Amino acid sequence: MDPLGNGSDGTGACVNCSSNQFVQPAWQVGLWAAAYCGLVAVSVLGNLAVIWIILAHERMRTVTNYFLVNLAFAEAAMSAFNTAINFTYALHNEWYFGAVYCRFHNFFPIAAIFASIYSMTAIALDRYTAIMHPLKQRLSSTQTRVLIGLIWVLALLLAFPQYHYSSTTLLPGRTVCFIDWPEHAALDFRKVYYVSVALLIYFLPLCIMGWAYMTVAVTLWASEIPGDSSEHYREQLVAKRKAVKMMIVVVCTFAVCWLPYHVYFLLHQFFPELFEQLYIQQVYLAIMWLAMSSTMYNPIIYYCLNSRFRAGFQQVFCCCSSSAAKEELELKSPRYLQTQGSTRGSRMETVVSSAVDPAAAACAPHVESTNGAVTDACSAC
Repeated sequence: MDPLGNGSDGTGACVNCSSNQFVQPAWQVGLWAAAYCGLVAVSVLGNLAVIWIILAHERMRTVTNYFLVNLAFAEAAMSAFNTAINFTYALHNEWYFGAVYCRFHNFFPIAAIFASIYSMTAIALDRYTAIMHPLKQRLSSTQTRVLIGLIWVLALLLAFPQYHYSSTTLLPGRTVCFIDWPEHAALDFRKVYYVSVALLIYFLPLCIMGWAYMTVAVTLWASEIPGDSSEHYREQLVAKRKAVKMMIVVVCTFAVCWLPYHVYFLLHQFFPELFEQLYIQQVYLAIMWLAMSSTMYNPIIYYCLNSRFRAGFQQVFCCCSSSAAKEELELKSPRYLQTQGSTRGSRMETVVSSAVDPAAAACAPHVESTNGAVTDACSAC
């Protein structure tokens, strides 16, 4: 997103100034261009690969992974349509892309960030339900799609003010894209909006996810494995821990990348005089790169922490991928099929034992219906 205030743009440049004080030397432009081009390439290719891995393989189409598809789509779209444009505008504070794209440029990133973080929130709540309430009915495939649609509707509504008030103006020697917020004597609409945005797309969902994953982590890691627990129970527990660990890393990465960005723009609303220095352009470019880089880390995290995604990436980017990697995605191994059979036979025993052993209840297998397939709770990804 590129929130611009009355009289200044996102880097602190004065939109009423007749001269452009933010022209950089060629070597700085080259370094920043390399950094941003690498970011966009890794993000777009990686997230498109994630989408293909999930949608092209029936075994990967779980409730959690549908939210990962939505997350990957939002991040790939933001990288493709906004990151390079934002970088180009931030270099010299001159808008080359017309009034229509100015509206889209200010509108879409907020919607994409909202969709991204609430997809992660939905995954956190889904993991919480699966582990803390294993016998409770889960979201169906249809309900998941409806929830994703609702997330995007809310995202577009939240971003609409940025679209509505976006404008371009011609200054001596350059054109700028900014947001012309309405003036109200009793209410500073601009400050209210940006504080609300920061709360809704960063602090609130992070608090929800922090609570959910902390509760789940205590259940999965603090509880001891019973001495006589079955091999299947141990496998379930280990698989659940891996799935939760991967999503905790994803959430923490997002939080670290976006924190400086939100702090920057909140300070910009209340202390605008701090953003009139020449060095602020370099600060802005660095903070924006860090925030946008969050879109390229998730595919790397999936590759490192999930064997199925690792097999999928080998299929996409390595023409000599092994047959074992293909079987990891396409086939259910004999051990997996045997596990499914034992799951059906021991389901009643698990329900009874869960009343005696709460730790066992937390890791009990359950049925997740997506496209008619039966999966384990631990096979979230």
